[in-house]
Amino acid sequence: MKDPKTVRNAIIILVVVVIVSLAAYWASTRERDRNRTAFATRIISEGPSQTTESIEEVRRNIALYEKRIEQHVADAARTGAYWKILSIRLQDLELHGEALQALERAISYTPADPALHNAVGLSAAVMAKSIHLFPGRETFERDQYFTLAEEAYLRAIELDSRYLRPRYGLAVLYVFELDRPEEAIPHLELYLQISRNDIDTMFVLARAFYMTENFQAAVDLYDRIITLTRDAQKRIDAQNNRQIVMERIYGG
Repeated sequence: MKDPKTVRNAIIILVVVVIVSLAAYWASTRERDRNRTAFATRIISEGPSQTTESIEEVRRNIALYEKRIEQHVADAARTGAYWKILSIRLQDLELHGEALQALERAISYTPADPALHNAVGLSAAVMAKSIHLFPGRETFERDQYFTLAEEAYLRAIELDSRYLRPRYGLAVLYVFELDRPEEAIPHLELYLQISRNDIDTMFVLARAFYMTENFQAAVDLYDRIITLTRDAQKRIDAQNNRQIVMERIYGG
């Protein structure tokens, strides 16, 4: 169990570092933004037939502001990278609610980064499982987090179909949280086509086969795990699970 004071101090330091870094970038670009806006406003107000600048002067100004735009883009990329780093650190500290807020900012800068969407899926799933349904409490908030996790994993897969982490996370969500094992199976099978000997994925797939009453497929996977794994505890788990499936097959 992490000491709450230590965790709080760590996150305060992280936030201060990010804020200071962002403030420095914003301050350095504020003057350039004002100059660029003033120039653009003047050109617009004068109109193409009223400007007193020569073609060469206009070309020089275009080159100048193109460089400034490039700098602005670079600054935005750095800002997005800082938000990504912050979100990862927050996840490391298991502060998933705060991580989701940082991830939302990071995605606003780099919306096509599949790793960010996968991270949203992870934190949203953790948040959903942290909500206990005490008497009188609605399931709405937990369902919202589960929906967010599913959508985020699917978006990550859409952006990179060979990215395995969101397929695994989504499959775990379907099998163990949403009771939709049949939807997990294609993701897990594709995962094993790419990473053939991933033991954890085999366990989840075997569980999905068991839940959908494809018992022989589950037995075959447990046999494969027993043969491949070097982890004694995983071998024992696979043997125990295999026995449970065999009892279902033969009514033992």
